[in-house]
Amino acid sequence: MKRRKYVLTFLLVLMVFSYLGSQEEDLIKIDASINPRRLSKGNEGNVVIKFIVKEGITINPQPSFTIELSPSEELVFAKNFFTASDLEVEILEDEGKEYLVLTKQIEITFIVSDDAVRGMHSLEGKVKYFAFSKSENWCLKTTTLFTASFYTR
Repeated sequence: MKRRKYVLTFLLVLMVFSYLGSQEEDLIKIDASINPRRLSKGNEGNVVIKFIVKEGITINPQPSFTIELSPSEELVFAKNFFTASDLEVEILEDEGKEYLVLTKQIEITFIVSDDAVRGMHSLEGKVKYFAFSKSENWCLKTTTLFTASFYTR
């Protein structure tokens, strides 16, 4: 009888994690691009990030919302990660809970390195955040990856 309880408990836990994993995939979609797409050495440009947040989900500003950029020999950033406050993302409050307003695109400025190699390149990054569902009463810490391609001349 004990063994049966352990098996049922294990299956229940497995189902919960499977459900949360499937929910996590669509919580936030990221469209990232480089502007301008064709870059020259020494010029300035922007990484443009647009978010599509699943309906019924809010993104909490705390404990942290960060955009991390992988090192790139072609692009020079002020730093390799940015918080919501660094990027001046608007924060609203509803029923005592704060959430980020991610309807506007975010732009992160960079300079093209003088040592940039000519050709097509890809910038990789990730967004770390806490998603909250008011209707289902859960909070999940997760990460979403993104890439943006660009050309240096």
